[in-house]
Amino acid sequence: MKFIKQILTVVICSTLSVGCKEESPQILSPNGDLKLHFSISKNALLITQLFKGDTIIKKSPLGLTINGSDILRDFELKKIEKQNFKETWKPVIGKAKQVENNYNELTFHGISNGKNNIEFNVVLRCYNDGFAYRYNIPKQDGKDSIQINSESTKLAFNSDFTFWGYNGEHHNIGPLIWSKSKDSTYRIPLVTKQNNNTYVGIHEAEIIRYAPFEIKKNTGGDNSVGIKVKETKDELPIKTSWRTFIIGENPGDLVNSNLLVNLNEPCKIEDISWIKPGRAVWDWRVWGYKSNDGFEYGLNTKSHFRFIDFAAENNIQYLLIDADWYGPEFEQNSDPTKAREGINIENCMAYAKSKGIGVILYLNDVGAKKFGLERVLKQFSDWGASGVKYGFMRGSIEKKVRHTRSVVELCAKYKLMVNFHDGPIPPSGDDRTWPNLITKEFCHSQADALRSYYPETIVTTTFVNMMAGAIDNCDGWFDFDNSIERVRVFQEIPGTVAAEVAKLIVVYTGMNIMPDAPEEYLKKNDLFDCIRKMPAQFDSFKVVDGEIGAYIVAARQAGENWFVGALTNRESRELNIELSFLSENENYNVTIYEDAETTHFLDERESYKIRKEVVKKGDNIKLKLAKGGGASLHLEKI
Repeated sequence: MKFIKQILTVVICSTLSVGCKEESPQILSPNGDLKLHFSISKNALLITQLFKGDTIIKKSPLGLTINGSDILRDFELKKIEKQNFKETWKPVIGKAKQVENNYNELTFHGISNGKNNIEFNVVLRCYNDGFAYRYNIPKQDGKDSIQINSESTKLAFNSDFTFWGYNGEHHNIGPLIWSKSKDSTYRIPLVTKQNNNTYVGIHEAEIIRYAPFEIKKNTGGDNSVGIKVKETKDELPIKTSWRTFIIGENPGDLVNSNLLVNLNEPCKIEDISWIKPGRAVWDWRVWGYKSNDGFEYGLNTKSHFRFIDFAAENNIQYLLIDADWYGPEFEQNSDPTKAREGINIENCMAYAKSKGIGVILYLNDVGAKKFGLERVLKQFSDWGASGVKYGFMRGSIEKKVRHTRSVVELCAKYKLMVNFHDGPIPPSGDDRTWPNLITKEFCHSQADALRSYYPETIVTTTFVNMMAGAIDNCDGWFDFDNSIERVRVFQEIPGTVAAEVAKLIVVYTGMNIMPDAPEEYLKKNDLFDCIRKMPAQFDSFKVVDGEIGAYIVAARQAGENWFVGALTNRESRELNIELSFLSENENYNVTIYEDAETTHFLDERESYKIRKEVVKKGDNIKLKLAKGGGASLHLEKI
């Protein structure tokens, strides 16, 4: 495949016949820290999971109900296959320049007894950072399709645990104690903290055909976790998504993991040269802003030209033109192949191209379906657009899953990147297969849903939602004191300007959508310089410290240089940043952008200070974050 090179692949397979009677088959992670043990009988396939010698999941049954009966409650095991796999691959957009995909795998081949006699495979993979399983139902005589009714898996955790969960465009659920929690189901992802301080993140990989599962609290008050799937009927062969369990000693380990992308297929786009991550200026939140020269921003080409000029001069790669540019977005007659009065889309595209700036166009689900998705995307491509922001997809969850994949594939056909908003399907590592899927608003992005979020949300979202993949958080507010006067800002925005810069480092995404007016960035030009110096795409991403809901520190490499971002909740906090990631025997100039002594996320949001030092590997930098604040480091090798 052009541009995508598999550097190393090693596959070792073996088959154990049932006659060999391996009493207790098991698989270990490549480093031996994680173990999966299995017990097999006619009426059960039981799994036990250990991490560094500690039992995390006690002996627990797997199960899937098809055509009214559980295939793992009365079955005959035909054979067990083992496989060891190792490769290194290069992502188009990712947390590192290359990713190691190394796992050990067991596949149980069986056939259910009784009237159904369904052949099935249960595939389990064990990585250093977690494990996953899925069900495969192959083609077989006498059956064209099957009905998946439910999943009867019941994973018994060794002890009670604390958890946090995804909560749409609201602050995350948690921290809660599982035994004391009230709801019967929770959406993925769910992050758990076990009693031995091991963290387990429960999610799903390769959500491409069926509705995402929910995490079920079983009755009886025990510590078990169930998997709730929506009923579906489909033609054979069938592969469910991967049920994934990411494991680490710190919450940041779950975010740093590449398990989800490794469980997806390799890139299917041959020429990926047009897929370019970056930052975008955004018209939506700036409507009504009046600059000192008397200009008032609105939904018009004059405003878009002004954005383009600013982007071209300040290392920003894109302009996002949001909703209503082709008419009221929810009206049936708003045609996304024609711009409304006041907008000349052809002139805008030509001007942006002359300045080296890409344009991303909003598309509502109503217009896409009314006027033909492919017709609309072809028109965007013919105009010269770089990408699409797709909003408010409607339909059942399963239909949204399948339509999401259709949108992504068609966008790839017309060389368009895509960013999904407004209740999107969860990221599930599928950006490996289709890297034009650059990000999703899988969070409460700031000032969206007609309300603002508070500092504790960003330091929870970055551990819970971001474990699933790239998120669009719409970070980079500079004008806190007057932003409420704008048309598309509905509540006062809490936070600090230093924290807004840090968010552009801490939040992992393929596209930073920056919401403020160009003039507001230039008013604080010395602080904005940190953003100006950021690369369009970092070379690495790693959470180096943090506690869910309290604070987070992330480091990003940019060539020979580094950026570090730190954020806190409503509490002020002193942090000691150890520069262990720097190169040996090299000195670095570090510029520190941080809150001022008087900064506060409600009372004094726009004050900040900047200082400089010379440091080397192993040095420490002390930061004091204001309440709701943050700090950024830019380290340049001397």
